[in-house]
Amino acid sequence: MTLTETKPVTAAPARAAKPRRRGGRQWPFALLLGLVAVLTVSPFLLMLVLALSPKNEPTLPHQWPDELTLDNVVTNLTSSGFLGWTLNSFIYAAVSVVIILLTASMAGYAFAKKRFPGRDALMWAFLATMMVPFQATLIPLFILISDLNGADTFWGLIVPTLANSQAVFLMRQFIRDLPDELFEAAKVDGAPEWRIYLQIVVPLTKPILATLGVFVFLWHWNDFLWPLVATSSEEMRTLTVGLSTLRGEQFPQSMEMAAAAISVVPCLAVFFLLQRYLVNSIAMTGLK
Repeated sequence: MTLTETKPVTAAPARAAKPRRRGGRQWPFALLLGLVAVLTVSPFLLMLVLALSPKNEPTLPHQWPDELTLDNVVTNLTSSGFLGWTLNSFIYAAVSVVIILLTASMAGYAFAKKRFPGRDALMWAFLATMMVPFQATLIPLFILISDLNGADTFWGLIVPTLANSQAVFLMRQFIRDLPDELFEAAKVDGAPEWRIYLQIVVPLTKPILATLGVFVFLWHWNDFLWPLVATSSEEMRTLTVGLSTLRGEQFPQSMEMAAAAISVVPCLAVFFLLQRYLVNSIAMTGLK
């Protein structure tokens, strides 16, 4: 009597799950993003076309220009008035960035890591100034600067904009998340406060300093109301105030657009130079 060999029953191999195709669900979102991108870029492209259009010739929105030329750009770059306005704007923005980053980082370090009586109350009072519109303090501020003989001067233009509560708040929030062990170890080693600030606070806050520097530069470069009030002579005008006067002097539209296009270049340059720090700042958001 022979025993029949029985083969073990094996389960059928499970079929690998096919990855779901998401392309069919993502194309409406991609189409929407493309439409928003076109609507965002189109004004800048139209400005560029108008800037490169010949003077006193039909152009957009009536018809497409027959040719594009750099004459308007060259004329603006060789104009002493335009170059003076650009230099004033650069001084106004660059000096403000340096001083605001220095004072805001110091104040943020004090509010975040130091303990002193009335610290929180002082911080909240400082933040409450953000609720007061600048237009409400414009006239008293101008009277104060005029009484100090600061009207139509660089220091009268720059000093009133240096108290930036938003910059202090951002620096405080970033520095507060830094490990306390770093500061305690530095104090144990006998490091003075200025060394702790220069060798611990500044290197660890480079991403937020770069991000804040870009914002402060854009705020001051595009600022119009305070430079309009604080300056009266043509030599002290900033670029935004100078461009507004071109309309009253009946300049050709192509010349105005060329000047406006040139004024955007420094903002783009600052952004591309510091975009690495901007990405790092966003990536470090929420991390201690």
